[in-house]
Amino acid sequence: MEWVVKQSVWQCGRFEYAFERPLVMGILNATPDSFSDGGRFIARDAALRHAEQMIAAGVDIIDIGGESTRPGAPPLALDAELERVIPLVDELRDAGVAISIDTYKPEVMAESLAHGADMINDIWGLRLPGALEAVAASDCGLCVMHMIGDPQTMQTAPESAYDDVVADVAQFLAHRVADLESAGVARARISVDPGFGFGKTVEQNYALLADLPRTAPAGVPVLAGMSRKSMLGAVINKPATERLAASVAAAVLAVERGARIVRVHDVAETIDALKVWAAMRAAG
Repeated sequence: MEWVVKQSVWQCGRFEYAFERPLVMGILNATPDSFSDGGRFIARDAALRHAEQMIAAGVDIIDIGGESTRPGAPPLALDAELERVIPLVDELRDAGVAISIDTYKPEVMAESLAHGADMINDIWGLRLPGALEAVAASDCGLCVMHMIGDPQTMQTAPESAYDDVVADVAQFLAHRVADLESAGVARARISVDPGFGFGKTVEQNYALLADLPRTAPAGVPVLAGMSRKSMLGAVINKPATERLAASVAAAVLAVERGARIVRVHDVAETIDALKVWAAMRAAG
């Protein structure tokens, strides 16, 4: 499989990436209830220490989330999300890596960008009222994700939600990219995420991974996030806290199938694995 991305660079706020290698996005959950590390980094000092560890390991992007979007998670009040996210943006914006905000709220998007964030990672794919307006005039990178329903309902009956999961996800993402471009967002700012675990069965998740290149419009980089998710637990029969090896394997498989960005909890281990993958490709 040809790995080089067709578009010249991906614009992500202050950063431009040509994808000579895959990018590693480290997860920073400033939440009490995320599915795998909820509560560990809700305190600001703990969150900053974790960010420093990821930066030392070589992370490219830090994805800050103030609201859990695990299946069944309740929505969070706007003020509470801002209180969790904005101080971290202020502390990390000059740390030398891109800062992404994992949010679907237009107000959080706009405030984060005003404080120096480089990217918006939206599970709703910028479909909610005001989201496009919040990001259109900036140069931030964007990730448009596929999801059916919402976090409260997405896993209710995913087995009956698709005619062909790969084709349906690809069509959705293509339409969203076209909508963003029609709103004046440059294609060079956009990435797409097939939404592993967001309204999919285990089998549907693996079908998307197996056919990952078909999910993205031409030239648009794919961001893959499978770290510690239940699709891995279903195969290895281990809880989220014991899915390190499976998560690293999933990241390497995604990159081998063309993902340009992998969103992970375990940054150092993923970077080590991708260095081995890169050495193998260089030798071939």
